[in-house]
Parts: sequence; structure tokens; C-alpha cells
Amino acid sequence: MSSQFASDSGSRTAERLRLLAQPVAVVVLVAAVLGWAFSQDNDEVTARSINAPFILGLTWAHFLMSFAVALIVIAVAVPLGVLLSRPWARRAAPVVIGIANIGQAAPAVGLLVLFFLFTGGATGFWIAVLPIAFYALLPVLRNTIVGLQQVDRSLIDAGRGIGMSGAGVLLRIELPLAVPYILAGLRTALVLAVGTATLALFVGAGGLGEMIDTGYKLNDWTVMIVGSVLAMALALLVDWLGALAETYLSPKGLR
Repeated sequence: MSSQFASDSGSRTAERLRLLAQPVAVVVLVAAVLGWAFSQDNDEVTARSINAPFILGLTWAHFLMSFAVALIVIAVAVPLGVLLSRPWARRAAPVVIGIANIGQAAPAVGLLVLFFLFTGGATGFWIAVLPIAFYALLPVLRNTIVGLQQVDRSLIDAGRGIGMSGAGVLLRIELPLAVPYILAGLRTALVLAVGTATLALFVGAGGLGEMIDTGYKLNDWTVMIVGSVLAMALALLVDWLGALAETYLSPKGLR
């Protein structure tokens, strides 16, 4: 028992250290790369991309796409997961998960292009956000279903036994116990969204993928490295925020 306690305590300590170290490492990496890029003797073409307003604009656009994807995924996957976890709807769960799995199994760029064609060649923010949200839906949907299904049946029966309604049991017992699973799925979905949003340039939605593509086309390593590092840093930052949520938003007894 004592060895198990020591192991759990060591794991928690290591996780706290990681939560402290990860954002520091991200800031140091970004500062180092930007400092290197701005200190170069950049020509006029490179200077169009290596300047603060341009970089901040693309980073903000990338963040907004990822944030919009997160909101859509939460708004769709969590209620849908709740419905599919109900006994009367469980037969439909494999079908719905299968459809969501198609979205994630298909190449992300393929989803973007298909949606682009389906909308008649429209471009812009939502033409990128909607297919990316479909792509990132599965982790949250699956984890919501699994999290609700793993709740001990005796706890549900106890809630009903003291007079709780079905909605009360769901809101006060089932969902709180499923929160760690839902947050883990959301963390995965957010990292997927940030990575996939680099492809948004193909439908005119901007983002850091535009910088990477510009560097590639011009054979400009400085622009390409800055765009790639910023996209990676944003993914690491989102992962860190997800880890914080898992640590501090889960019920205290489950931490």
C-alpha cells in the first residue's frame, strides 16, 4: 500500500513539474526562434513575412480557428455522447462513432477540399473550421460515451433511491464522474485542431500554414522555420491548457 501511495505521489509530482516546465519551454523556444529570425539580414521578400504584425495576425487567426473548433466539438460531441450513452440509444452508438471515425480516418486535407467543393468553391474561416471540427469530433464523442458508461451502476441506483430524477442523476453523478474522460478527449481534439488548422490556407482561411507554405514556395528557410515553430508552440500550449483543465477541473476525489 505504501509503495502504491509513493508511486501515485511521485506521478503527481512529475505531472506538476511538467505543467510548470512545458509553458516555460514553449516561451523560451519561441523567443529564441523569433530572436534568431529578426536578427537575420533578411531581404525584402523575407521581411514581408518576418515582421510582428504579420506573424501576430496569422497566429491570432490560427488560434481563433482552433478555438471555434473546440466550441463546436464541445457543443456537438458532449450532448451527442450523453444521448448515445442512454440505454435506449446504445444500439445507435456504433453507427454514430463509425461515422465520426470516418471523419478522423480520412486525410484532413481531403475533408477540407471536399467541403470546399461541396460549398461551391467558397472560402474563408468557416470553410476551414467546420470540416476540422468534424475531423476532431471523435475523441470527445468516444470519451464522453466511455466516461458515462464506466460510472458505477450502484451510484446511479443510490441517486435514484434518494429521489433524484434521471436528469438529476446525470447532472450530479454521471457527468461529474465522466469529466476526466471528457477533458482527456477534448485535449486530444484541440491538439488535432491546431495541427490540422495549418491546412486552412488551402481554403483561404489563413493561419500559420500560410507562413509555412510561403517559406516552402520561396525556398526561404527562415520563414518556414518560424511558421513551423509557432504552429508547434501553439499545439504545445493548447496541450498544456488541456493538462491544466484535466488536473484542476476534474472532481477532487478523482485527481
